[in-house]
Amino acid sequence: MSEDQRRFGALHKDLQDSQAAAALRKEAELGEVGWHREVERNLALGLSAAPSIGDRTISTFARGELPHFAGINTFLKAPYVEDVHQVGRYDAAVFGIPLDTGTTYRAGTRFGPQGIRKISALYSPYYFELGVDLREQMTLCDLGDVFVIPANIEKAFDQISRAVSHVFASGTFPIMLGGDHSIGYPCVRGIAPHVSGNIGIIHVDRHVDTQEKDMDERMHTTPWFHATNISNAPPKNLVQFGIGGWQVPRAGVAVSRERGTTIMTISDIMSMGLDKALDVALEVASAGTEAVYLSFDIDSVDAGFVPGTGWPEPGGFLPREALHIVQRVARETNLCAMEIVEVAPPYDVSDMTALLATRVAVDVLATLVDAGKLPRGRPAWLNSAPAREPWAL
Repeated sequence: MSEDQRRFGALHKDLQDSQAAAALRKEAELGEVGWHREVERNLALGLSAAPSIGDRTISTFARGELPHFAGINTFLKAPYVEDVHQVGRYDAAVFGIPLDTGTTYRAGTRFGPQGIRKISALYSPYYFELGVDLREQMTLCDLGDVFVIPANIEKAFDQISRAVSHVFASGTFPIMLGGDHSIGYPCVRGIAPHVSGNIGIIHVDRHVDTQEKDMDERMHTTPWFHATNISNAPPKNLVQFGIGGWQVPRAGVAVSRERGTTIMTISDIMSMGLDKALDVALEVASAGTEAVYLSFDIDSVDAGFVPGTGWPEPGGFLPREALHIVQRVARETNLCAMEIVEVAPPYDVSDMTALLATRVAVDVLATLVDAGKLPRGRPAWLNSAPAREPWAL
């Protein structure tokens, strides 16, 4: 009997090189230092369990991952870091941007961060397919939410840019939970001063979101018009992936045509094949850039899978296709930050939309770990000097 057979059982000859076989081997190599550290913390803070409890890793008060149905929900039960000056101690940080002032139809995305955090408690830090355990292999925290100003979208943008700038400049990988898609502009605006070179943007969506204004304001239909006005976020590196349907305003289409952004419709992607289409998207976003920003709109997925959004559109991606997209972006680009937008829990069913948003975030983190990109050293392109824009003062 081989060493593999002793450790993993006999594998069918056709499965020797399968993803499952690799996952079984990887799990055997994972440590449990992070788990033991969490248990010690739980017992110290939450009291040891009653004498009748046989499992002495259980505390009296719920702390940490278990039980999944209890506790104060942060994202993936990660530590809540109240002092944002400490964010640089972590490899990645999640924070919410609960803004829906930019919605032009159904509001409700202000509850997106809460909804995503709530259902994220369903998950453990371990991802079987990639053999990654976030608790053992990286550090993650939840910074809470940005204090947005719902009655003034421009002031909200200033708050968002300031928050994103602070986290990004620390060297920590930021994941922003929206909120409507108007946050794309202030998020990129907060990042741009800290990248010594150009930024490519991969925008996964059913809508182009490139018009200058909507109803006389900068709304969720406008972020990429304004983001690509930033000198180091040029439109030639903006890829709009999955566009189509009956909610693509002509004003935005005209801007995309005039500025030379790269639009790929669902039909284009189906005709080319998903991986070939992704090859093109990754090439365009990465050409001549130092870093890539991922903007994932949950309504890029077919409306049957994501009812909890403000602008549902039939004919989008399947969930497994969406996860494949973000995994390839994470693995094959110099990904510097990401946002997940347009989750609107008031319209959700069984938290299914928020659950897919959670999967997008954790799949990106797991892929970055598996690809050796997290934890990371200080990127050569990172400029940590404070931004000089008025919102950063």
